[in-house]
Amino acid sequence: MTDRGPLRPPEPLLQGGLVRLRLWRLDDEAAVTAACQDPEIARWVPIPVPYAAEHARQFIAGAEKGWSDGTQAAFAIADASDGRVLGAITLHCGLPRRWALGYWIAPWARGRGAATAAVRLLSRWAMREYDLVRLFLYTLDGNEASQRTALAAGFRLDGTLRNYDDHRGAVRDAVFFSLIPSDLEEEG
Repeated sequence: MTDRGPLRPPEPLLQGGLVRLRLWRLDDEAAVTAACQDPEIARWVPIPVPYAAEHARQFIAGAEKGWSDGTQAAFAIADASDGRVLGAITLHCGLPRRWALGYWIAPWARGRGAATAAVRLLSRWAMREYDLVRLFLYTLDGNEASQRTALAAGFRLDGTLRNYDDHRGAVRDAVFFSLIPSDLEEEG
């Protein structure tokens, strides 16, 4: 939970390049369900398998609840031109001023820079808006696409924590990345 209570979405919503970050809507259920059929998302992200429409409804309801209780700020990554869902990105508001970021990209949106653009947009907004001293993300070891995204978005590699994550019945190493205020100062 944050020390500020409920979270407030940015106004206007964040947009840059080919993506717009917007709040989840009930009519996103079909897109979330379709994206989460992808074995690559299930390979790296702790989603239910098989993934049903009910799971998407719970995901969308949980996103709304996170804003109101201050535990997470969840966005749909949408195509800036047509609004189609490209993925998901969420700030997890744990320790004061030290938050985590997670994301997934739908199979139809990969290879276009959507993840990098979304991570860059949301991380810069969160660092400024909530005066964060550290924003981190981690990937399971082997998720090279997500690791490239983190680096391309300006995060620095912190290292690998061995046996960090239980994922689908296996204990996995996790590769951690972080962004701190001085990293943004170096960007100019």
